[in-house]
Amino acid sequence: MYTRLNHAQPYALGLFRMVIGLLFACHGAATLFGVLGKQALQAGSWPGWYAAVIQLVGGSLVLFGLGTRVAAFAASGSMTYAYFNVHQPDGLFPMENGGEASAIFCWTFLLIVFNGPGALSLDRLIGARGTREPEHRDRPTAVTV
Repeated sequence: MYTRLNHAQPYALGLFRMVIGLLFACHGAATLFGVLGKQALQAGSWPGWYAAVIQLVGGSLVLFGLGTRVAAFAASGSMTYAYFNVHQPDGLFPMENGGEASAIFCWTFLLIVFNGPGALSLDRLIGARGTREPEHRDRPTAVTV
């Protein structure tokens, strides 16, 4: 049983990354363009508009697995800022200050930073093409003295 779970782990992590990236990108798109039931923010307004750009771009990069660790780190940092500067002044705990989404996204993206993109990512596809070593048939296999 554990062998099957261990074999599926990269795929589960990849699916997890894609779902989180999609949710984050949708949150940014809703804020930037006024879709999905949200009111659009005025372009350039601090900090909401800039946070929405990070959400849309960072979420899309995480969704596709391109520059995953860097994008997830930026996304985690933006959610840390959102929690401590927007939500935390209204109360210490996320349940009382409305910062549940910021806290969850922050820790989720931090987990992605440390675990990587998982399977089915552009990072892996690009990395797999660039890491093939040429075969060396004339290389000795053992050293004799």
